[in-house]
Amino acid sequence: MDTQSLQAFLSVAEYQSFSDAATQLHLTQPAISKRIATLEKQLDCRLFDRIGRRVHLTEAGRALLPEAQKILQDIREARRRISDLRGSVSGRLSMGISHHIGLHRLPPVLREFSQRYPDVQLDIDFMDSEQAHHRILHGEMDLAVITLSPSQEEHLSFLPVWEDKLTVAVAKDHPLASAGQVTTAMLSQHTALPPGLNTYTGQIIKQLFDDAGLKMTIGMSTNYLETIKVMVGIGLGWSILPDTLLDDSVVALELEGLQLSRTLGCVHHRNRSLSNAAEAFIHLLPRMSSSGRRQPAK
Repeated sequence: MDTQSLQAFLSVAEYQSFSDAATQLHLTQPAISKRIATLEKQLDCRLFDRIGRRVHLTEAGRALLPEAQKILQDIREARRRISDLRGSVSGRLSMGISHHIGLHRLPPVLREFSQRYPDVQLDIDFMDSEQAHHRILHGEMDLAVITLSPSQEEHLSFLPVWEDKLTVAVAKDHPLASAGQVTTAMLSQHTALPPGLNTYTGQIIKQLFDDAGLKMTIGMSTNYLETIKVMVGIGLGWSILPDTLLDDSVVALELEGLQLSRTLGCVHHRNRSLSNAAEAFIHLLPRMSSSGRRQPAK
């Protein structure tokens, strides 16, 4: 039973798709299928039921899932401990990064980190904050730099880095464009283009309307804030977006009596020992947080 087959098994189980797992692991679908077939032969049982375009874990697959996760995590821990015995900042550092942070906050940090620690192999996955949070919770990555969850599990360690102000945005020809200041009641009369309400940012906006006893008229929803800004700019509706996204293609409006924000930062599992590389990244991150410039040591 080799680690590559176990990793393929975990990816297929997560995505419920051989093709999606192949994409995530940068392999061909036949290669994924071969690894699963090898594992099923070794265990003398079927691990997945193939129904339509999706696959589902069998009872044997469900039994293997936590064991496979533990085996791979133990191997990563062993490699990390051996590497750290040398005292060097090297080896592999796996991170999940939200799309927005990857575009607007993290490039200077990653550039500085790579220059300081050229022996570290950065293994970065860009994904929704919620997905990265889930993978950290299950010990599948070293770190995640994401929008931090409003409910913070005791098993995770959170490092707030940026406070991201959120602002109402509309198109220049939107009926509210000249208002300057708006209320939730005013917004409820117009089409909304919020982030997915299953996202942490979407939950902040939903809570705003729930507290006011109002409903949003949702025109479309996507988790990609850059896409939402474009849709707002062409007049398809209003949204509440990070200030870092706003430009002259939209009009920013104040929300009467309220200041919305979300917290961006780093999260890791408390029970997962940190490598020298992870410790170095966590140390560097807040010092680089102001406009991407290096901060003096205190």
